[in-house]
Amino acid sequence: MAISGINISLGFTAPYFKLWDSISETFLTLEKLKSHKATLIMFICNHCPYVKHVNAELVRLAGEYIPKGISFIAINSNDSVQYPEDSLSKMKEYAEKLQYPFPYLYDETQEVAREYNAVCTPEFYLFDGKLACIYHGQFDDSRPSNSIPVTGKDIRNALEAVLTGKEVSKNQLPGIGCSIKWK
Repeated sequence: MAISGINISLGFTAPYFKLWDSISETFLTLEKLKSHKATLIMFICNHCPYVKHVNAELVRLAGEYIPKGISFIAINSNDSVQYPEDSLSKMKEYAEKLQYPFPYLYDETQEVAREYNAVCTPEFYLFDGKLACIYHGQFDDSRPSNSIPVTGKDIRNALEAVLTGKEVSKNQLPGIGCSIKWK
């Protein structure tokens, strides 16, 4: 069953984290990964059909915007005991298979998801260069159950606004996906 992200007030500062990166196999921090332009933090996982649905376009989008100075960070907060497909070893396998050009971090304690008020996968937060939240919403209108093409238009519009010095639209639709699998 799909759920939607909760409405949160924009402007909050991105909570600090230090998490294990399944790709580089090192601890990485928000401080090390953030960009002076903008940072997109994505709560994703391996097994969710909504994440699987957007993955190819997400990789394409990151490939387009990382060279423009936008930082992309993926975080998996799911309970990997109940959902073994979301285990750390599977995360690395998945990231390599999909050729993620961004770190894929493991939030084993689920503290980071709670601090961000994340409730579903995928869930997207865009922060400006000072780490103030300027976008919290959907990737686009496409869902596994509809025939709308996956374009990432909502995230793309927010990223373009940042890069062109415009204000990100406050008209933001909540993300829809699988619930985060809490312990």
